[in-house]
Amino acid sequence: MINWLKVFWNDEEGAGIIEVILILVVLIMLIVIFRNKIKDIADKAFSNISKGGSDINKELGIK
Repeated sequence: MINWLKVFWNDEEGAGIIEVILILVVLIMLIVIFRNKIKDIADKAFSNISKGGSDINKELGIK
């Protein structure tokens, strides 16, 4: 029984999967917590891209 516990305790198989799952959980929690700020940043970025694109099109004469 004690031998089995030593083997079980030293077995690291599957530890990498648990680490990846924990990292994903933390990332999802951060996204949920900061979702409004992320949305605002994305909206501002896309509006600046759209504005910049139309300015470039005007300069090039593209409608």
